Amino acid sequence: MGRKNWMFCWTEEGADNVAVFQALITSCLLAGIDPYKYLVDVLQRISLHPARDIRELIPRLWKEKFGANPLKADLDK
Repeated sequence: MGRKNWMFCWTEEGADNVAVFQALITSCLLAGIDPYKYLVDVLQRISLHPARDIRELIPRLWKEKFGANPLKADLDK
């Protein structure tokens, strides 16, 4: 799957970033989480969340702690 997906990343750093997002989206799907809701919630929550508890924002733990009441995007209102 990677070879053709990495073709348009332009740099090795860009390919690494794409791999991180693909891993997050795949983890969400495996945990039964809507990736859009997860990313919207985490990107809003990350600036307020204590650094010592950052593990709570990985998809599996996020589902247990925040999945029932995720933050909404302004576009969803």
